[in-house]
Amino acid sequence: MTYPIYAAAALAEIAGCFSFWAWLRLEKSPLWLAPGLACLVLFAWLLTLAPIDAAGRAYAAYGGVYIAASLLWLWLAEGFRPDRWDLIGAAICIGGASVILFAPRGA
Repeated sequence: MTYPIYAAAALAEIAGCFSFWAWLRLEKSPLWLAPGLACLVLFAWLLTLAPIDAAGRAYAAYGGVYIAASLLWLWLAEGFRPDRWDLIGAAICIGGASVILFAPRGA
């Protein structure tokens, strides 16, 4: 369940941060901030659901998923198609996140 939790957290974080971007950089209404704050609260709550033993490890692994999700947002929400370097970088990050998540650790 870790990757679905991370995917939902990434969507919430990116949407929340984008609302601030839209307000400050795209000159949207300050009303964009209310759903943005709600999304950021949802993001923080979702990360607490990750079944990982330490917060720092959960955040580190989440970083790889966040990078890949950000490129998906770039494409679907902003209309900019990621290039091959974006995709290669995202694959490396997902690989790194998987190492962190699934490494055999002794008790």
